[in-house]
Amino acid sequence: MTPLVEMQNICLRFGGNQALDNVSVNLYPGEVVGLLGHNGAGKSTLIKVLSGAYQADSGQIRVDGREVQIRSPQDAQALGIETIYQNLALADNLDAVANVFLGRERVRGIRLDEDFMELEARKTLDRLRVKIPSLRVPVAQMSGGQRQTVAIGRALYFKARCLIMDEPTAALGPEETAKVGELIKALKAEGVGIFLISHDLHDVFDLADRITVMKNGRVVGTVYTQDVSHDDVLGMIIGGVMPKGVRPAQTPLPRG
Repeated sequence: MTPLVEMQNICLRFGGNQALDNVSVNLYPGEVVGLLGHNGAGKSTLIKVLSGAYQADSGQIRVDGREVQIRSPQDAQALGIETIYQNLALADNLDAVANVFLGRERVRGIRLDEDFMELEARKTLDRLRVKIPSLRVPVAQMSGGQRQTVAIGRALYFKARCLIMDEPTAALGPEETAKVGELIKALKAEGVGIFLISHDLHDVFDLADRITVMKNGRVVGTVYTQDVSHDDVLGMIIGGVMPKGVRPAQTPLPRG
């Protein structure tokens, strides 16, 4: 199987700081790869390279096996790469419909096509099976889980094939965390590939097929979630070494 996304030997320096040092990761359709590491490990910087916020000094990015140049978020979005940041990047004063189409509004003539956008937003959010009583109230009045659903819905409507989720459950309670987990599993079943950045090991072990750990701008290793324990992964995060006897995981496990 060809990786959906492949980043090879990515390097990025900010002045005297080597933020990324020959980092290589990949993601296949219908899998979740957890990206773990302490603050400053390089995981958010790596994701910003993939999402077009930063440009690498060197290295290659391939989508569906084809080398691509991602110079802006618009380039990433055109390739089906969408990012949901920890703050969700929602406009609190706008409703769900306006947020789904934020920056990519549909127009009819010289006016916004409000009816079309509401219909499409409703169909997309219904697909996620999370109840939002009204799409026309400001998202500031919504719960954390509902806001997360709006952000995910925006990515899905614009044909996300690779979804980058940065701490998706950080501000949520147990019930809404479980709902977001169900959403991630549903997206995975539809063939969406997901990079999941999280400090919550329980979430990562529940959701990720593989785990990539970074430290000081380098990849410590990538492992199959089923092969390791929490202590193994903590050892990778803190000590920067692979667990003894654990096989590297560069491809997804066979299904079934």
